[in-house]
Amino acid sequence: MDFKEPLVSVVDDDDSVREALPDLVRLFGFEVRAFSSATEFLESEWLRKTECLILDVAMPGMSGPELQEELGRRGITTPIVFITAHKDEQERLSLIRSGAAACLFKPFSAIALSQTLDQIFSRRSSLETS
Repeated sequence: MDFKEPLVSVVDDDDSVREALPDLVRLFGFEVRAFSSATEFLESEWLRKTECLILDVAMPGMSGPELQEELGRRGITTPIVFITAHKDEQERLSLIRSGAAACLFKPFSAIALSQTLDQIFSRRSSLETS
């Protein structure tokens, strides 16, 4: 049997995040694609193949929350983990209320990200088997 690892896409305009974060996510056992903008992600072949999206909140052009809205308009319900350098608890709660699976403040630990992805994929597994 051919087992395919789940695809996690990272969208962040910061080069250092786009280089380091995919390496970390691969260590957790996922396939990863990285994008420098929301538009680049929306225009990619990976849009509908992505099973979880790690998304920066503040980006030039289309922001993370605006990308979330666009995905909703397109009927795409991919779980989103927002990442942000702005440690604003009200913003975090607003993102969660608008449907994000999680919101992590930069810098976040590898453990926090691993636990978040584990929760998302264990939830998806339990929904698929119900």
